[in-house]
Amino acid sequence: MSQLLQPFMRVVMFIAANIFAFSAVAAEEIDTHDPFKLVQQVSNKTFDRFDTDKALIDADLGHLKVIVREELMPYVDYKYAAYKVMGQYLRDTTPEQRARFVDAFEGYLVATYAQAFTEYTGQKVQFSPASDFADEKFVDVNVQIIEDGRPPIKVMFKARRLKDDSWKAFDLVAEGVSLLASKQSEISNLIRQKGVDSVIDMLKERTEQEINYKQDKENAA
Repeated sequence: MSQLLQPFMRVVMFIAANIFAFSAVAAEEIDTHDPFKLVQQVSNKTFDRFDTDKALIDADLGHLKVIVREELMPYVDYKYAAYKVMGQYLRDTTPEQRARFVDAFEGYLVATYAQAFTEYTGQKVQFSPASDFADEKFVDVNVQIIEDGRPPIKVMFKARRLKDDSWKAFDLVAEGVSLLASKQSEISNLIRQKGVDSVIDMLKERTEQEINYKQDKENAA
């Protein structure tokens, strides 16, 4: 992966972790037919899981991947996102290559979010009021990250309506910068240079990397 976008990725994923760890409340069924409730309820459920599995996480940070896969990924439209990041090269791939790319990209997102969760420090999150989405196919869920002594960070989750009238998130925009757009630029360039099979292997390598606390990585550098 190109190193140019790595600082941005760390910031965006750190923000994403804070969003999904909003507050600890009683578990509730996720309302997938309301994109605004979806984001908040997934937040609650994920944080509850952190509390429940604290001993497992302390024993093995890799357990964060289990939580991400079970609590977050069911509500992320990673197939749509994977197709978007492939860009113009999507049409040049075979059905088998597309399936393998989607699987690899999903694993990459799991690992990336799991690593981000190690940096959560309890910032406050404010959700903007919900708007009418009855006739919408795409909706923006606006959020602000509040931390003492720093200006609020504006974040937007983009969600899309599926054929069954449910909603899933597919992009995160931090301070006007789209995660999906940045990865599309990076990955499509890599596909052009090295081919889709090589990029699939690279994504799998990233997926298999161990989860470490930030300070551990810095000490090892």
